[in-house]
Amino acid sequence: MSHRLSKITTRTGDKGDTGLGDGSRVAKNNVRIEALGNVDETNSALGLLLSEPLPDEVREALVAIQHDLFDLGGELAVPGHTSLSARQIEWIETQIERWNRDLPPLKEFILPGGVRAAALAHMVRTLCRRAERSVVTVARTEDGSISEPARIYLNRLSDLMFVLGRVLNRAAGGSDVLWEQGRNR
Repeated sequence: MSHRLSKITTRTGDKGDTGLGDGSRVAKNNVRIEALGNVDETNSALGLLLSEPLPDEVREALVAIQHDLFDLGGELAVPGHTSLSARQIEWIETQIERWNRDLPPLKEFILPGGVRAAALAHMVRTLCRRAERSVVTVARTEDGSISEPARIYLNRLSDLMFVLGRVLNRAAGGSDVLWEQGRNR
């Protein structure tokens, strides 16, 4: 493999534009760059979650997801390129079903919180939702330029992170933090 990042400071973006993987240049506030940044932020938050003590199966899943998100970033960086597939969506759906199976049914809304790892899972969930919204914006602005699996993947990933927040609270001996309507009236 060649050296892809041998020079970090290029100065090519000093005037407010940046290069895409196909060689084209766009403004740094372009919707595609915004989506790419939101996916990157989601991936970085996953990295923070991975710095916590986690059950091995959760850790393995999150590392796999980080690779998928990097692939998604490549899809965003090269208009017309597709990296994600239905197989990755099916894998996430399987994880959701597997981990949700042993959780008690929800009768109330829950608050993001509990142990630090669970709170971080909820943070990843919210960042993922933002990334999803920005990818949808790209898809609607640049008709047909974002694959359907990319949009679906982010939607399922946020569902998975919700379930993992619950799983991680239980793994630490805790439970969900329940919302109490009107608590502070």
